[in-house]
Amino acid sequence: MQLSHHSDYVVPLPDGHPFPMGKYALLREILLDRGVVAASHLIASEPIAIELLRSVHTDAYLAKLQNGGLTAVEQRRIGVPWSPALWRRSRLAAQGTLNAARNALRVGLSGNLAGGTHHAFADRGEGFCVLNDVAISIRVLQRERLLQRALIIDLDVHQGNGTAAIFEHDPSVYTFSVHGERNYPSDKMRSSLDIGLADGTDDQQYLRCIEQHLPAILRQFRADIVFYLAGVDVAAGDRYGRFALSDDGIRARERYVIEQVRIAGLPLVITLAGGYAATPQRTAELHALVFEEARRVERSTG
Repeated sequence: MQLSHHSDYVVPLPDGHPFPMGKYALLREILLDRGVVAASHLIASEPIAIELLRSVHTDAYLAKLQNGGLTAVEQRRIGVPWSPALWRRSRLAAQGTLNAARNALRVGLSGNLAGGTHHAFADRGEGFCVLNDVAISIRVLQRERLLQRALIIDLDVHQGNGTAAIFEHDPSVYTFSVHGERNYPSDKMRSSLDIGLADGTDDQQYLRCIEQHLPAILRQFRADIVFYLAGVDVAAGDRYGRFALSDDGIRARERYVIEQVRIAGLPLVITLAGGYAATPQRTAELHALVFEEARRVERSTG
């Protein structure tokens, strides 16, 4: 199982900033220490070409990112201050998801130790998301005629409003979002299928919802590839989550999604999306669950 990564996925943020930037490096170390992946299977990314970003994002927005022209209001909307390092980091992560998608098309399963930045719209960033890496990957691969139809399974606790808006009128991309109905963003966009759940949703309620809908989507949509946003802000005690899933519940979710996609015979790309546990270490440990389950499924299927 090859995974995209880069040491520059981590960039400096102001002291006390709520985004757990350290989780990216910590996750890589956890996966190596536990033998989930070997160092030779970690593929370093590179900054994605600006031309590829234009497949999704507007020239005006990209110019602001490239030249440091975001206003204070625009930076507050994103939630992190602009810097050359942040711009580079965003391009690295976007290329990481594209690399993972190319690899998944070849071998069936791959991932990025970042990505899933689903609040980024074509013309702006929001909610800690600068570039919409999954949308970029889909558009680039469609343009190269490597795929026609893509399915996005978005299980971050927050609706992927940017992704939904980008693909709302595109029947070649199916967006399936299970999220907190009363959680951010307050103004939700229209996914292909939105399932909004109540605050306090537990393991049983959550897993029953996914089991009710995912097999039919996989059967009926006939995707060429699946992108999975495995957000762990569904965990009990998450700073921004409001759900009550246990570690076992999250692990069961990861196992079920991966198994269903692989049973359907579809290439699968795993991205992180959100997670805001008490510490970056705890957040990284939760993110590790999806890769542990991916490795287990990979081994069981040979």
